Amino acid sequence: MRPNTLRAIWSSNTAAINGWLHVPSSWSAELMAHQGYDSLTVDLEHGLVDYLAAVPMMQAISTTSVIPMARVPWNEPGIIMKLLDAGAYGIICPMIETADECARFVGACRYHPHGYRSLGPTRARVWAGADYEQGANDEVVTFAMVETGRALENIDAIVAVPGLTGVYIGPGDLSLSLGLTKRLDNDEPRFLTAADRILAAAEARGLVAGIHANSEAYASLMIGRGFRLVTVMSDTTLLGTMARQTVAAVRAGMAQPT
Repeated sequence: MRPNTLRAIWSSNTAAINGWLHVPSSWSAELMAHQGYDSLTVDLEHGLVDYLAAVPMMQAISTTSVIPMARVPWNEPGIIMKLLDAGAYGIICPMIETADECARFVGACRYHPHGYRSLGPTRARVWAGADYEQGANDEVVTFAMVETGRALENIDAIVAVPGLTGVYIGPGDLSLSLGLTKRLDNDEPRFLTAADRILAAAEARGLVAGIHANSEAYASLMIGRGFRLVTVMSDTTLLGTMARQTVAAVRAGMAQPT
């Protein structure tokens, strides 16, 4: 089976740089895959992506060595299994608040005897190898999103679930749940204390902690704190930011006398 290179990165105690895909396009996914990311996550929760768009996006990513992952819209086993069968090598699941919810999520990603995933890796077997079902439990990575105060209270039980690879902080929802003002790139003390609490719980179990960053500076800050799966913006953010800067620069030039 094709190895999941994220695991090798983490075994060397190095952070993996993850990209985030909101745009339902195989071309933009292919373009992003050629920019040096370690992994790319197709976002089916808040991105404009459905299953039929996600499959060709993962095919496009697979033209490179970048690891394809997906964030599912909810903790629902049907879509989790379909995305794994389509070739996702990692699943990020939103709004996990308890150990029971986490166990149901992980179980959907693992074949018997470690879970209840149904056997039928249609595209995954083609891309990852004919022996996919023998190695999938060891290669596919699972990330439970910690996004609420309740999840924070239950973090020790969540990270104790067998088969979980790591936890991923959803900074917007966690900030909202904690009653904080900032959403992304939050440097408020209460948020950083919560983030460090989640990080410490993950590290105590030998798991990976991940987080979303909306700037290069914040991504570097989180890597320095110990997060080992760090998403740097998204395709929509990158496109919008660069377009805005380009237009502003041209308008500024138009205002100068010729």
